[in-house]
Amino acid sequence: MIHPLTYIHPDAKVAPNVKIDPFTVIHKNVEIGDGTWIGSNVTIMEGARIGKNCRIFPGAVISAIPQDLKYAGEETTVEIGDNTTIREYVTINRGTKDKWKTVIGNNCLIMAYSHIAHDCEVGNYCVFSNNTTLAGHITVGDHVVLAGMVAIQQFCKVGDHAFVTGGSMVRKDVPPFVKAAREPLSYVGVNSVGLKRRGFSLEKINSILDIYRVIFVKGFKLSKAINIIEAEFPATDERDEILSFIRESGRGIMRGYTSRTNDDIS
Repeated sequence: MIHPLTYIHPDAKVAPNVKIDPFTVIHKNVEIGDGTWIGSNVTIMEGARIGKNCRIFPGAVISAIPQDLKYAGEETTVEIGDNTTIREYVTINRGTKDKWKTVIGNNCLIMAYSHIAHDCEVGNYCVFSNNTTLAGHITVGDHVVLAGMVAIQQFCKVGDHAFVTGGSMVRKDVPPFVKAAREPLSYVGVNSVGLKRRGFSLEKINSILDIYRVIFVKGFKLSKAINIIEAEFPATDERDEILSFIRESGRGIMRGYTSRTNDDIS
């Protein structure tokens, strides 16, 4: 299952049924789980922890040292969950002493030429389209879809079930369940298609939509919008997740509507 033209460091831990194609290099202090396939010309550097049944396509570089001048050679890792696919020429850098690791969850699809920098935390079931770029220290929730050529500024957060349209520059936090687009990045509705696909009822989707109308559409200051939501909307997991995300936002959340055009999806 391992081609003779592949180099594997003697200290690497590779499960017996891993398949590795020619001209790939596996450095020391690497762990690769059962059922994983690694294509040709892949470089997996020190500190990589790759789960079961992953697919890593040609040209990818996993766990290179951070592109961070503060990095001082500390021993850090990249951790990739099970059933995750890394397409051609993706680069994923290991962590720094800030978090000590970069994490990609289970069942993710990271498409070609994407870059995930040091100390990022990416949840489960995420899809990053071609040329997506994450700077350092970014947190991405579960079931997030980033369309092609999205670029996210360091320390930003993207909430669960969010969708960011292609070519977007993300400089502020993107709350859960929303669609984000325009320049500067703005709320353009609830990700109702994605939520339906994941089993959210129409009642829950409409409740989320009503909450975001208060936050983004009706022109209230954010503090007043939060008070209205707490007073007028019953407590649900979705409501509490939205409010917690906004309260814990370090960079502030993206803006609401910038024109009178109503782009909500009901």
